[in-house]
Amino acid sequence: MNGADAMVKCLAAEGVEYVFGYPGVAICPFYDSILQTEIHTVLIRQEQCAAHAASGYARISGKVGVAVVTSGPGATNLITGIATAFADSIPLVCITGQVDSKMMGSDVFQEADISGACESFVKYSYIVRNAADIPRIVKEAFYIANTGRRGPVLIDLPIDVQQQTIRHFSYPESVNLRTYKPTVTGHAVQIKKVITQLERAKRPIICVGGGVHLSGAAAEVIRFIEKNDIPAVSTMMGLSAIPTEHPLFYGMVGNNGKPYGNRAMNNADMVIMVGARVADRSISQPDLIMENKILVHIDVDPAEIGKNAGPTIPLVGDIKHVFEEFNKIDFKADYTDWIDQLDGYKDDARDAKRRRMFQREEEILAHQKDLTGINPVQFIRQLSLAMKEDAVYVADVGQNQMWSCSNYVARGGRFMTSGGMGTMGYALPAAMGAKVAAPGRQVVGVCGDGGFQMTMQELATISQYNIPVKLVILKNTVLGLVRQYQHYNYKDRYSVIDLGSKPDLSLIAQAYGIGYLRLDNSLKTDSTLAAFLAEDKSMILEVDVDRDELC
Repeated sequence: MNGADAMVKCLAAEGVEYVFGYPGVAICPFYDSILQTEIHTVLIRQEQCAAHAASGYARISGKVGVAVVTSGPGATNLITGIATAFADSIPLVCITGQVDSKMMGSDVFQEADISGACESFVKYSYIVRNAADIPRIVKEAFYIANTGRRGPVLIDLPIDVQQQTIRHFSYPESVNLRTYKPTVTGHAVQIKKVITQLERAKRPIICVGGGVHLSGAAAEVIRFIEKNDIPAVSTMMGLSAIPTEHPLFYGMVGNNGKPYGNRAMNNADMVIMVGARVADRSISQPDLIMENKILVHIDVDPAEIGKNAGPTIPLVGDIKHVFEEFNKIDFKADYTDWIDQLDGYKDDARDAKRRRMFQREEEILAHQKDLTGINPVQFIRQLSLAMKEDAVYVADVGQNQMWSCSNYVARGGRFMTSGGMGTMGYALPAAMGAKVAAPGRQVVGVCGDGGFQMTMQELATISQYNIPVKLVILKNTVLGLVRQYQHYNYKDRYSVIDLGSKPDLSLIAQAYGIGYLRLDNSLKTDSTLAAFLAEDKSMILEVDVDRDELC
C-alpha cells in the first residue's frame, strides 16, 4: 500500500465514520484511497465549514471529528475552524494536503506553512516526512485530540508521502508519549479538602462549564447537586448540562447572564468552578468577585487552573471521574437559607423582566417606539419549548447568541455555540455535523442574517446529502450586535453595519430545494413553529426582527 492507503486504513481503525472536507490536487491520493473504505465523505462548500461540521459532529457523537482539505488556500481557509475548535476544546483531527516535500520552502504553487500558521491554535501538529510513520502519527493524533483538555490536532501530509510505498503496515494498539501524560484521576487529598470546605460553607455555588459536556459528566454533576442540595449556575458553554427549570439551577452567569445567577456568584462564600476557564465572558473581574471566597477550580488542564484567578483548592482531573468520587462521599450540610435567598433573587429578577416586557408593550402601543416584527426574547423561548426534549439547539454568534443563551429552555437536549472564538457562520455547518452524528435527533440552527450569509453555501451540502437541518434566520437587516455597541458607545453613529434587505430567503430556499416559512406576526408563532418542526426535513424559517431590538 501507499501512504494514502495507510492513512485511510488508520482512520478506519480509529472507527471514523465521516470525513468532512474538500479535495484538491495535493490531497487527491487520500481521496482516491478512501473510496476503498466504508468511511462516508461529505463534500462541504468552504474549508472553514469542514472544521465547523466536524466540530458539531464531535460535540454530539463524543468522537473525534475529522476534516480533510488540500494545501495552500484549502489549508488556510481551515484555520478559522481550527481556531474555533481550539477555543472551545473540541477534539478534531485535521488533515491537510501539502506540496511535494522536496519543494517545501520554495514558495511553489499552493504551498502554505500550515503547521506554522496553526501553531497557536492546535494541541499538536505533525508534518509527515515518511509514509512509514503514518500509523504512529495517526494513533498519537487521535489520542492527543481526545484526552486531557481536548482540542484539534493537525497532520500535514505532502503529496509525495501519500504516494510512497509502505512494505509493512501495522497500526499501534496503544500510545506511550513520554511528555504527554494527562491527569484523569483527581487527587484524593484535594477531593477530601473540597468536601471539608463544603461542610463548613454556608453559601456554596457550583459553576458548570463546557468541560462538563466534554467529559460526559452532566449526570454525575446533577446527582451531586441533588444529593447535597447545592445550587448551580453555568457558563455559556455549560448551558444545557443542567435543565433550565431545575430547582437548583440559577441560570447563566456573565455579562449576558441571568442577574440572579450573577448575584449568586457575588454573594457565595464558596465557588466551585467545574470545567470552566474563569474567562472574561463569565467573570469579568475574577480577583474582585473571588475576594473573601473559597475558590475550588476543577479542570483536566492544569494550565487553566490559576490562570485567571488563584484557587484556594486546585483539583486537576477528568470531571466525570472527580464527581464519581464526590458522589461516593456522604457529608452533612444545610444550605436551606442560602437556597431561599437565591429563590428570592430569581423571583425578583423574573418580576423585573415581566415589568420590562409590559413596559415595552405599552411603549409600542403608545407609539413611543416604532418596533415591528417578532420579539426575539419570546420567540426563542417558544421555539425551544416547541422542540423535542432531546433536540440539539445550535446558536450562531451575535444578538441571536445572546437571545438564545438567555431564553433557551433546556429540557434534556443540547445547546451548542461558538463560545471562545465567537465565530459568525458557525451554526449552519455545526448543525449539519450534529445531525450527521445523531440522525434521529431534531437539530435546529439559529442565526442572524449576517452570520447566515457567511456560510450559506452549506445549504448545498445539506441538500445534496439529505441532511435534514432546521435553520432559523432572525432577520433584522443589520449586524445587530455591532450596531447595538455603536448605539451605546458611539451615540448612534452607525458605521458599516447595514446588510440591506437582500437576499430574498424564499428564493434562496427554492434554489437549494429546501422548504421555507416566514414569521412576521407573533399571533402566528405557535402555528408556524408547529409547521416548521413537523417533519424531519430541511427547512428555513425567516423571522422578522426589528433592528432596534436590543439584547
